[in-house]
Amino acid sequence: MLAHAILASARQAWPPFVLVAGLLLIGVVAADDGLFEALGARLARTSLGPRRLLLALLALVAVVTAVLNLDTSVVFLTPVLVHAARRRGLDEQPFLYGAVFMANSASLLLPGSNLTNLLVLRSDPESGLTFAMRMLPAWIAACTITALFLTLAFRVKERSPDELDVPSLRLGLSSAATIAAAVLVVTLSDAAIPVFALGLVVTAARRLRPQIDRRALALLFTLTVLLGTVAQFWHGPADLLDGRGAWVTAGIGATASALINNLPAAVVLSTHTTAHPAALLLGLDLGPNLAVTGSLSAVLWLHAARTVDAPTSIATYTRLGALLVPATFAATLAALLLSP
Repeated sequence: MLAHAILASARQAWPPFVLVAGLLLIGVVAADDGLFEALGARLARTSLGPRRLLLALLALVAVVTAVLNLDTSVVFLTPVLVHAARRRGLDEQPFLYGAVFMANSASLLLPGSNLTNLLVLRSDPESGLTFAMRMLPAWIAACTITALFLTLAFRVKERSPDELDVPSLRLGLSSAATIAAAVLVVTLSDAAIPVFALGLVVTAARRLRPQIDRRALALLFTLTVLLGTVAQFWHGPADLLDGRGAWVTAGIGATASALINNLPAAVVLSTHTTAHPAALLLGLDLGPNLAVTGSLSAVLWLHAARTVDAPTSIATYTRLGALLVPATFAATLAALLLSP
């Protein structure tokens, strides 16, 4: 009985993790090509003012997050945003915190944009395109509110710019792989194996040895399987959602994310079908902006910030998140409930 439950939980959990691993592999090739850095450098060299530059780079984060997953986004774009700010002599703080806050906010659009989307939707046969059309209004609202919040929360102050060469932009294998991955995620109901195979092929073609934190993924996978197994025998947490409205469902998802991380929370809360799965996803995807414990992306962001000597503060993260999350909740839920 127990062995059967463990196997059943593992069968449900492995596709999302395999898909994210494939997207991370493709992100490694894009980073090796200098694709992200070149795009960031070119935006930094434009005549955009400080706030418009911040908005342009946040838009880049939103697009990469939607297409290549939020973990890929924070790993590869956090250094890009910090270096772009330094190139222009701007205060790097809004760019630094903007990378992780926008990644979480922009992870609503596609199933592959966030592992939690895949975990909650694992029993839902709808296509990626159908999901994207349903979540598009909420995604636009979340990205817009996050961008406006960051421009108001920080003063983008001018300093002495760094004079650095602009890296060349190579539109080759990584660009083709990124587009192919986006097409696979949108068109296939289960794109895990095709995207992972694509990631293996492109990294092998470049003879790269990706430095992906396999231990973190393995730990989260193990925790997800264990909690999924427990949830098959004890439905208590999922029962909290029974009879709840969209607002309460989203709030429970956000609270669970902050307390136990959004991946285990997604498994525990989606044991059986809820009346408001989209609202649950809003809580699980946006809730991690409340605390760095809320998602794997925040942990990866801390590591990425350290690689470029960018100082981070958990207190600042929490203080900003406490203001941002209620605003994004209100906007996204309203957009979700008002859309046809």
